[in-house]
Amino acid sequence: MKLKITELLKHAKQNILEILPGFIVCVLIAAVSQVIAHFVPTVGAALFAIALGIVIGNTLCTKEFFNRGTKFSESRLLEYSIVLTGLTLNLTDIISVGWQGVLFIILQMAFTIIIAYCIGKLLKFGKKFSLLMCAGNAVCGSSAIGTISGIIHPSAKDKGISITTVNLTGTVLMVTLPFLSGALYGHETMQTSALIGGILQSVGQVIGSATFVNSDVVAMATVFKIIRIIFIVFVALIFSKLNTNEGERLISRSSTIGEEKKVKARIPWYIIGFFLLSVIATFNIVPEILSQTAHTISSQFEIIALAGIGMRVKFRDLIKDGPKALLYGGAVGACQVGIAIGLIFIFFGLF
Repeated sequence: MKLKITELLKHAKQNILEILPGFIVCVLIAAVSQVIAHFVPTVGAALFAIALGIVIGNTLCTKEFFNRGTKFSESRLLEYSIVLTGLTLNLTDIISVGWQGVLFIILQMAFTIIIAYCIGKLLKFGKKFSLLMCAGNAVCGSSAIGTISGIIHPSAKDKGISITTVNLTGTVLMVTLPFLSGALYGHETMQTSALIGGILQSVGQVIGSATFVNSDVVAMATVFKIIRIIFIVFVALIFSKLNTNEGERLISRSSTIGEEKKVKARIPWYIIGFFLLSVIATFNIVPEILSQTAHTISSQFEIIALAGIGMRVKFRDLIKDGPKALLYGGAVGACQVGIAIGLIFIFFGLF
């Protein structure tokens, strides 16, 4: 028994030593990104983290011994971040936007997923990359891509380029949507909040964009965004039933040898944890200080994870797929705006 414990401790120590080099680099990149973002708040630390990660991962840190740490950062930390986000959500917030607001978000997300997938197919992207773009744009950017990655298992290239594209698209929309809402709705709270909260990819982008308008829009747009985050549970369930094998039907599960097999839908542990913690937060069991701490830790984990994702993206992949991916992101973003304007008119009117 004593020998077995000694072996386990030795194995754990070896794992930690292998993870540390890449992990430390990711932490440093995350710290630098947040310092830069302090001076350029409209861009945000997330985009700087993945951009710096790409540069450093292709220049200064190309050795093999960084891989374990970057892999740990991009996968495990993002999972922990998603779980902790649950403590910051209150399911009763859904009530404040009414049934129209909830239905608006459901349709906005559904149309975004369908159109994003169709555009990806039109541009000849693979299924997995297209599904990452669907989730990232429809739900909550980097976190959604990380969530779906645990289900469909894309390549590091697909994950990195999709996150970069979604963040760039969101940054452009973050600046332009306040002007659009002013022209269309005269900054009326409900319509403007639906537009910003129903389109932008990350919570930070929603808050940053809504701040350009007023505090009422910040509060209401955040609620719309929270509803989208909550619905990631259902998106994950649906995506877990899809067939990601190229050349086969998306909604079928058949083996490569033509013999059909049943595959049980498996929801990742971190989605279950996310949902359970959000339920706990809804019943106000958790002290406010703990909820705030969870939010802070979750944000830090996400930025470190994005640095790790960036470090695993290669320049050759960006040169090959980057321009077309940006076209993809721009097309999806434009469609999202058009869909949102139409749905807002149906559910909330012009003023």
